[in-house]
Amino acid sequence: MTTWQEKFKEISKPQAGNGRRYSQDGLSEAQWETVFAVHHRLIEEMDASAIEKLPLEQAREIVEKATLAIIREIAPEVVGVERDDLISHVADEVVGLGPIEGLLSDPSISEVMVNSADNVYYERDGLISLSNTRFRDDRHIMRIAERILAPLGRRVDETSPYVDARLEDGSRVNIIIPPVSPKSPTITIRKFRTDKYTMGDLMNAGTLTPDLAEFLNTCVKGRLNTLISGGAGSGKTTLLNALSAYIPATERIVTIEDPSELRLQQPHVVSLEARPANLEGKHEVTQRDLLRNALRMRPDRILVGEVRGSEAFDMMQAMNTGHEGSVSTVHANSPRDALMRVENMILMAGFDLPVRAIREQMASALHIIIHLARYVDGSRKVVAVSEISGMEGQIVTMQDLFLFHHEGLDANGQVLGRMVPTGIQPRFLERLSQMGISFSSELFSEVRG
Repeated sequence: MTTWQEKFKEISKPQAGNGRRYSQDGLSEAQWETVFAVHHRLIEEMDASAIEKLPLEQAREIVEKATLAIIREIAPEVVGVERDDLISHVADEVVGLGPIEGLLSDPSISEVMVNSADNVYYERDGLISLSNTRFRDDRHIMRIAERILAPLGRRVDETSPYVDARLEDGSRVNIIIPPVSPKSPTITIRKFRTDKYTMGDLMNAGTLTPDLAEFLNTCVKGRLNTLISGGAGSGKTTLLNALSAYIPATERIVTIEDPSELRLQQPHVVSLEARPANLEGKHEVTQRDLLRNALRMRPDRILVGEVRGSEAFDMMQAMNTGHEGSVSTVHANSPRDALMRVENMILMAGFDLPVRAIREQMASALHIIIHLARYVDGSRKVVAVSEISGMEGQIVTMQDLFLFHHEGLDANGQVLGRMVPTGIQPRFLERLSQMGISFSSELFSEVRG
């Protein structure tokens, strides 16, 4: 018996002192016992190492055929839909990601969160719900975590109790285990969207208005440096992807991410991805390393998926030295907070610069900040578009051009409100006018009522 088989068989045993085994996805205890029994037979009869080398679809087909034969032998009374359901669960355990395979294959689910064996959540349409999916115990979660990491050449153990990684399909995964997560190993997977969100999709979803979409279109074509801010899950990356459609196809774009999530809608894109240190703590490649290298790649625009650290300084310098029209995202609670976050990143990086010099760089580098928020109904909306207007003393000055006015909830709990202009015309209108770009004055007219 191979090491993998021994580990699988040991993990599959009921643990002493824990007689609980949870039904999952509606399976009864008797059905789960059948899945459990089929596991052992497959482990004993199949060459696990040979199965692991096959393409996923082929491996699953072989496992399903073997499972069908075993069920006919040990549980001939199980037929029809019930048998198909058991076969699917066994295949998920052997070649998939076990109990969460079904959640991950559901295109309407955007995130899967395993908090403990009997506490698995998912996000759909911006709302988080408790699923009926269950693991047997913590060791079952660990086996799935190891299966996720094994093809990536990563590990998680007591010496390295947490890990960030990217799956083959682009999904982002975070795993953290005891003792750092004392109660249970946890797995968080943010699924990678295979389709490309367009600005039309965002308008249909109510994220922004057609007038605002047209304004942002002009800002992108006018090469304004843009910072997209918002909380976790507010739609920053989605908006960045949609905005990329407005970049002329003749321009060369370099993207910098950790991990890679962007799906730009242009033909000339070079994607760079940061790399963590290896098991010996060597060969790390940071976003700052990549940004410095990107400057040597003749980019027309640089897009940083998310500014997180010292690369903020290099990004400001790039925006100030000919790479206009660049875009990045940052976690922040407001447009003003976004500026403070960028400033703090530069300060924490240890640059020996006075605060005023940093703020002057930011004021000259950035043109607009687009801020998003996620509301209680799960909707994501652009709630502010602000212009960086300059410096007054030691302060970077801003002015809001558009604001979302929240008007409460309707009878179904849906957010009511609208995006309205503040009546302020941006200072960069003259700059755009010199490029042959103009706006209707009505776009900035303050309309309420």
